[in-house]
This record gives sequence, C-alpha cells and structure tokens, in this order.
Amino acid sequence: METPAHRPISVIIPTYNEEANIGHLVAQLRHYGQNYLAEIIVVDTPGQDNTAAVARQAGARVLISDRPGRAYQMNAGAAVATGEVLYFVHADVHIHPDYVADIQQALDEGYSLGCYRSQFDKPSAALRFNAYCTRFDRIWCRGGDQTLFIPKALFWSLGGYREDHLVMEDYEFILRARRQYAFKIIPKAVVISTRKYLHNSYLRVNLANAVVMSMYFLGYSQQKLIRTYKYLIQVEKYGLSLEKRPASPPLVNHTP
Repeated sequence: METPAHRPISVIIPTYNEEANIGHLVAQLRHYGQNYLAEIIVVDTPGQDNTAAVARQAGARVLISDRPGRAYQMNAGAAVATGEVLYFVHADVHIHPDYVADIQQALDEGYSLGCYRSQFDKPSAALRFNAYCTRFDRIWCRGGDQTLFIPKALFWSLGGYREDHLVMEDYEFILRARRQYAFKIIPKAVVISTRKYLHNSYLRVNLANAVVMSMYFLGYSQQKLIRTYKYLIQVEKYGLSLEKRPASPPLVNHTP
C-alpha cells in the first residue's frame, strides 16, 4: 500500500477480565502501527484476573476505571490520548494488519469516521452470514467489535460516548455522528471472537441482540435493557453489571 499521511493514532481499549487476549492485541497493534502509533491506552475495570499487569507488560498505558461501562472507559481513554486520531478497539478483536494505512486513507478520502467489516474466529455457516451483513450500510449491521476510528477533535465536538449508556453506546454514538458526517465501512475485515456464541448459542445471541436493539429504539431504559440481555444470555464475564464494583483509584477528569 502507499505510504499514508502521518496522523498519529491513539488506540483505546476498554477491558474487563481480558488477561487471555490483551497481550496479543497490544503486540499486534504495536507491530502493525509502528511509528504512526501515538500510544495504546487500556482502560481496565478491575475483575478477577491480571489484565492490567499483562497490558502494561505488553507496552500499553493502563488506566484503572472506578466504575464499569465501556462508554465511561472509552471517554476516559480519549481524555488522555495524545494522538490526532482515536481508534476504539475491543480486547478480543484481531485487528487488520493494514489498520494504519486504511484509517489514513479513509480520512484522506473525506470520511470523518468509520469501521471495518467483520469475520468470526470459528468456522460456521450461520456466523459467515452475520459477517457478510457487516458490509451493508445499516445500523443493525454495526457494532463496537468492528472497531471505530474518528479524529479526536471531532469525537469531542460530538460530546464523546454517552456515559449513561451501559449498553448500545456504540450504536448511539454512530447514529449521532452520522447525522452530520460521512461514515466509511472499510472493505476489509477484523476478526472477532465467537465466545458469546460458544457460551450460549447462535440463536440465543442473535435473539438477545435483536430484542435489546428493538427495545432500545422503542425507548426502554438502560436498566431494562441490561436485565433483559442478562436474562437471555450469559454476560457477567464480559463486565456487564448493574451494580457498581469496588472503587479503584479514580480516572482523570474526562474533559479533553
């Protein structure tokens, strides 16, 4: 690929019990990011493992969150980021090796934010169908595990993620941003984990996603969405909880 424009990228990863994945992801990001990478910021909600220690050892900067919620964690990472571009990545994703050039090219083409398509890390005809749908420009086909890039200044001009959203924060942000700005779906795929499907089932996970998304657009409360999701599938290991976890050293103020 052609050498991309140089816009330093800050990668932000919200985590909870991700010791098994975070070291490999940080290593991937550093290897493929090279001198275009400003930093990797892991924002960890403490769980029962050594996610923070593994992330630091791999070369990431680690913040400890004093409350659960990806929106809160990602805003906290963005608040201390030094890069011109923010790249939000889930801990169980395998990023695309071309992520630096792809992001820079999308921005050069005039897009303001965007994501990748996705594929899954285990073979399955049903999951291949899900992955195929991510090429389409529909909100039902989006998700935080497809990663998201956006210039830092634009992210804050939009107010960041809504911290009152403990679920659906990525959909809400994309919908809000797309009212004003062009969105790019990069025609390549990141590889996402099938662990929710393995712990539950294809039908159960897709049913839960469809029910909760429908409830969200019908205006149900976040508490109702979470209770419904937790009723339908096993999610506690992913850090989704209504209860506040024991306090940890606080994050910095989110004002950039």
